[in-house]
Amino acid sequence: MIFINRMIRAAMLDSRVYEEVEADYTATLPAMLVVLLSSISGAFAPGSGLEDSSAPMAIILVSFFGIVSWAVWAGVTYVIGAKLLPEPTTEANWGQLARTTGFAQAPGLLGILGVISFLTPIVSTVVGIWGLVAMVIAVRQALDYTSTIRAVAVVVLAFIPSVLISLLVIVPVASILGL
Repeated sequence: MIFINRMIRAAMLDSRVYEEVEADYTATLPAMLVVLLSSISGAFAPGSGLEDSSAPMAIILVSFFGIVSWAVWAGVTYVIGAKLLPEPTTEANWGQLARTTGFAQAPGLLGILGVISFLTPIVSTVVGIWGLVAMVIAVRQALDYTSTIRAVAVVVLAFIPSVLISLLVIVPVASILGL
């Protein structure tokens, strides 16, 4: 019940839950589970490839890509937020950012609503914006920032390097698998 409660509170943008998971070293695996569930949920939208016979492999790949992207995002966010743009009160490590940013993906669970084809663009937009707001709150709390603007800057600055580094891992794996 704690896991579900934390996912709901994270999706509701409750900053206290991000403080909880930041401090709870046992919340890393549950954060990874949120990432997995969110990745899989969003992958069921029409055109994702999960509606055909390759669905089991697609679920495995979406899960792998989600975990890689999350781990890289947490690392890049840590470097930018804790090392390049810290506030005087900033004290963080990769695990804290992994836990908070993992739970920040809780809104992504609603991506499953994208299976209703006429809702796909609306669901994608709403879930994307909601997830971004959750990510800013997660980063602000994990990095002990008093400034939300600084957290927004870190999220924006971490985005491109995170995508590029993730692609350096994901593209070779995809090409090896013939995707």
